[in-house]
Amino acid sequence: MSRSAPDGPAPKGRSRRNFAGARPVMDDVARLAGVSKQTVSRVLNDNPAVRPETRETVLEAMRSLGYRPSRSARSLASGRTRMLGVISSDAARYGPASTLTAINTAAQEAGYLVSSIALDRADRDTVVRAVERLSAEGADGVIAIAPQQRVGRALAEARLDTPLVVLESDLGDGTPLVTADSRAGARKATEHLLRLGHSTVRHIAGPTGWISADRRVESWRATLRAAGAQVHDPLIGDWSADSGYDLGRRLAARPDVTAVFASNDQMALGVLRAFHEAGRQVPGDVSVVGYDDIPEAAHLLPPLTTVRTDFAEIGTRSLRLLLARIDSPAEPRAGYVVPVELIVRRSTGPAPKR
Repeated sequence: MSRSAPDGPAPKGRSRRNFAGARPVMDDVARLAGVSKQTVSRVLNDNPAVRPETRETVLEAMRSLGYRPSRSARSLASGRTRMLGVISSDAARYGPASTLTAINTAAQEAGYLVSSIALDRADRDTVVRAVERLSAEGADGVIAIAPQQRVGRALAEARLDTPLVVLESDLGDGTPLVTADSRAGARKATEHLLRLGHSTVRHIAGPTGWISADRRVESWRATLRAAGAQVHDPLIGDWSADSGYDLGRRLAARPDVTAVFASNDQMALGVLRAFHEAGRQVPGDVSVVGYDDIPEAAHLLPPLTTVRTDFAEIGTRSLRLLLARIDSPAEPRAGYVVPVELIVRRSTGPAPKR
C-alpha cells in the first residue's frame, strides 16, 4: 500500500485530478500536493515546522483547486474554533464602540471571528450567562469591556475558567487588564487650566460607579489640592450632551466660574452651548476641556481642547493579550496602561482679568 510523503513536495510527474463540479476539501489538497493531511493542517495554522518549499507546494495546490478552508476545518486542525467572544456594557458610547471596532479589526487580521454580547444588566448571573453562551458557541477566549465597577465585581465573583482579558476593571486575581490612564488625563487637563492662570477648575463628572469617571474625579481633586486651589464639589452628569448642557447652565450663572473640565466630549459639547446661550464667551470668559477626542471635537465652535484616548490601541492590546493567554494559559500576563495625550485647541485660553 503506497503512502504520500508526510512532509515533502509532490513527486514529479504526479497527475492532477479533475475536481470540477465538486467543492475541494482538505484531502484533495493533500493528494494534489503529495503530502499528508496533517501537513496541510500545519500549513493552515502557520506551523513553523513546515519547510518553506513544502508550504509553497501546499499553497499552490490550494490555489489550483480554489480551496478555501472552512472554520470547522481549522478547528479540527488546531483544536480551536478561531472564534473569540466579547462582552460589553454600554456599547453604544464612543469609547466602548471604538474599542470594539479595534478588537474586530485586530481579530480579523489574526484570522479570528468575533462574537459580541451587549449586557443589558451588570449583575453576576447576567455576566455568567453571557460568558457561558460564548463558551457554548466555541469561543477560545473572551474580552470583557467592563467600564463599570459592578461589571468587574460580577466577573470576579463568577470565577470563570475561560481565558479572559478585562478592560478597565481590575479583578485582583491576575487576569490581564488593559486600561487607559484616566488619572493622568485628568491631571493633564486640570494642570493645563491652572497654568493658564485660572484660580480653580470646576468639574462635570461622569456617573458614579464608572471606573474612568471615578478616577478622573480623584485625580482632578488631587491636582487642585496639590496646587493649593479651591476644590468645589463635582457636578455629576450621565455622559450625555443633555446633562452637560443642564449642568453647564448652572455654572454659566456663576460669574466666578472661568474654567470647566468635563469628563467626556459629549458633556463638554453641552457645556459650550450653555455658556454660549448665557453670553459667556469661550475662551474669553471661560475655558472648557473635554475628554476622549471624539472625531467631532476639532470641528466644534470653538474647537475643543480635550484628552485623547487611543481606543484603537486599547482594542489591539487586549486582543494580543488574549491570544497570548490562549496559547499559554498558565503563564502570567502583565496588563497594560495606555497613555493619553492632551490636545490643546481654541476652547481654552488665559484666565480673564478681573
